Amino acid sequence: VVTEGQVGETYNIGGHNEKQNIEVVQNICSILDELVPKEYNYSEQITFVTDRPGHDRRYAIDASKISKELNWEPIETFETGLYKT
Repeated sequence: VVTEGQVGETYNIGGHNEKQNIEVVQNICSILDELVPKEYNYSEQITFVTDRPGHDRRYAIDASKISKELNWEPIETFETGLYKT
């Protein structure tokens, strides 16, 4: 974006991976089960609360502009990036 983008333009940088929040949490739990094993699965600790007004179930951005205009695509997948994180 710094070297190829147009001054004043906004570019959403994303991985084209729309996921529900519970999917992300389950992925994190699976990684923790592998890297920091316990006597139980981390996913057993997931609890749900009553939704509150405005509570987001997912987050998403449109990264098509950066792909189209700057020919940019992510190197990492969601899963490999999350594992590294």
